[in-house]
Amino acid sequence: MKIVIAPDSFKGSLTALEAARAVSEGINRVEPEAECIEVPMADGGEGTVQALVDAHQGEIVHREVTGPTGERVKAHFGDLGDGRAVIEMAAASGITYVDVESVDPGRTTTYGTGELIAAALDRGAEHIIVGIGGSATMDAGVGMLQALGYEFKTESGEEAEFGGGELGKIVEVKTGNVDERLAGTKIEVACDVSNPLYGPEGAARVYGPQKGAIPEMVEEIDENMKKFNERIFKEEFGIDAQQVSGAGAAGGLGAGFSCVLEAEMRLGAEIVSEANELKKYLESAELVITGEGQIDSQTVHDKAPRHVTETAKEDRPGRPVICIAGSLGEGYRKNYEYGLEAIFSIIDRPDSLESIGVRAEKLLADTAENVMRLVGLSREQV
Repeated sequence: MKIVIAPDSFKGSLTALEAARAVSEGINRVEPEAECIEVPMADGGEGTVQALVDAHQGEIVHREVTGPTGERVKAHFGDLGDGRAVIEMAAASGITYVDVESVDPGRTTTYGTGELIAAALDRGAEHIIVGIGGSATMDAGVGMLQALGYEFKTESGEEAEFGGGELGKIVEVKTGNVDERLAGTKIEVACDVSNPLYGPEGAARVYGPQKGAIPEMVEEIDENMKKFNERIFKEEFGIDAQQVSGAGAAGGLGAGFSCVLEAEMRLGAEIVSEANELKKYLESAELVITGEGQIDSQTVHDKAPRHVTETAKEDRPGRPVICIAGSLGEGYRKNYEYGLEAIFSIIDRPDSLESIGVRAEKLLADTAENVMRLVGLSREQV
């Protein structure tokens, strides 16, 4: 029996590959001859670099870069060893680096994300995948572009300072010093939101308060985004960012990628499954098992379990797909609507989250064993 095991990571406990191996162990207790194919998954957020590095026997590369408030931070990216690199912008410009109670979100920058892109180019990357979840920034990608050689000038001719608070002052961009290697590089951006750059559903108004912006600052940055779109994206690059789906993602970083670097914006789980060749492994699989740390109503929004399920059923609608999750969150039953046959939690008794995390590998293997015993019983009765 061929079984594809394609889970996301169990955040804080297991990487996607570790989770897949635990499921394989549980299955093989019951079906020693089962062919278990492990395909680590992710949705473009935390765990994406690790999932792709594990799937391709790549390398985690460490670099010190500029953090969101200008300090130096230790970041990393993945080198897949075949001309592809994977970056999580949160590793350089993420919300975990700031105290939202005291940070000035009008001064945070994506400069470090640009430094990671440059570091990937230094290692020969020709195709870069960037996950842009978990940002601390609202600078429309200006910092990232500055790190790559773009110069953003104010009316006085000076280089603009960091942050979304400066966007309204920028009147010109100079490209004479842009890293020439970008011209031959394919960039894909894992983006799971469709927010426009500015306006009621834009970067500042929707995500600004989560990053520490008070109401007055939200309005200021929103207006700055609008001005920047008119003066730079439209006039200098010929693209109206407001018409680009996902331009407002990561504080407008989506706009910087799509309008300036001509990056392709795609669903994160779609990018990862394509890179890991999920469809190829599914071709003759009889059963598919997916999973994540917590399955809930948010999982239906193009998270890894949904993508795995829908991909598995494209050519074989009757093929069973089972999800094993750390816990079952509010609204988890919504996930039956897109085709999951069954959902199981690994929790075996009342316990603390810390203890469950420590025992996660064993709990996952034990649950997979029980799932497989049920599958075996069903096959015998058929």
